[in-house]
Amino acid sequence: MPVVGMGGYFFKAADTQSLKAWYRDYLGVGGGIGQDPVTGHTNEWVWYCQAGPMVFEPFKSDSDYFALEKQAMINFRVSDLDGLLASLRAAGITILREETMEGVGRFARIHDPEDNPIELWEPVSTPPVIA
Repeated sequence: MPVVGMGGYFFKAADTQSLKAWYRDYLGVGGGIGQDPVTGHTNEWVWYCQAGPMVFEPFKSDSDYFALEKQAMINFRVSDLDGLLASLRAAGITILREETMEGVGRFARIHDPEDNPIELWEPVSTPPVIA
């Protein structure tokens, strides 16, 4: 197969610069974050993220796992969910739900300033086996 991973996630925003700054400031996500593991260089457009498991899964159109009027939800893998949630709460960001899925990990839900749903996932130490 020629596809080897995600190359980007693109979405529309009313205020692109403010939203970009929000993701960078509160989640550490976006262009200029991290370094190329081979060269050590950074790039203003590229987020060098850690390799690991990623779920790519269509949901039924009537699923209530996230808002019906939203077409997509982004899921970020995190290494310290408790620490991240504490910093988000301190910044006044509402945590909408928290849950644990046995064998998969812990999850929390937030929304960005433009009301896009974001799921934060702290996986168990071993990636889940999806059959």
